[in-house]
Amino acid sequence: MVVVWVLIAVVAVVALWLVGVYNGLVKTNVRVDEAWSDITVQLKRRYDLIPNLVKTVKGYAKHEKETLENVTKMRNMAVNATGSPQEQAQAENQFTGALKSLFAVAENYPDLKANENFVELQRELTDTENKIQASRRFYNGAVRDLNTKIQVFPTNIFAGMLGFVKREFFEVEDRETVEQPVDVDFGTDEA
Repeated sequence: MVVVWVLIAVVAVVALWLVGVYNGLVKTNVRVDEAWSDITVQLKRRYDLIPNLVKTVKGYAKHEKETLENVTKMRNMAVNATGSPQEQAQAENQFTGALKSLFAVAENYPDLKANENFVELQRELTDTENKIQASRRFYNGAVRDLNTKIQVFPTNIFAGMLGFVKREFFEVEDRETVEQPVDVDFGTDEA
């Protein structure tokens, strides 16, 4: 009789432990999903600012049509990027490069740099970029926590059986992109 009670107690402890493991994995997985949602909200805010920024620059820099078209094209590619965080990050890398070109063009137009609308849009974009970085750090921290839980013993034994998989980090800038200078041509050809 004592053996039966001991077995029941052991089974109950193991069952409670499994419930704890499962709930911990679910909470961490939900945190990752929430963090990804934060990133997408900030990216959408950024995408919404770009048409106004391009329109403002267009009024001052009429012969920079190619740069403006490239920013618009890269924005659309980033907006429509779906799939893994790595695929989204690639689109963001290209978009960030196009934005750098746009701001490099703006440096050549003192009247534009003094334009109140441009300055406000630039301030909002800077604020949004900071929020994107914070969201990315939060997401990557949540991914790190989930991936760690999935990989450590003994949780790793049950994580796969329960359907939990490692998630990808969201790394916007790879080393090549950061080290490449922005190529801007200030030729005198008028469009």
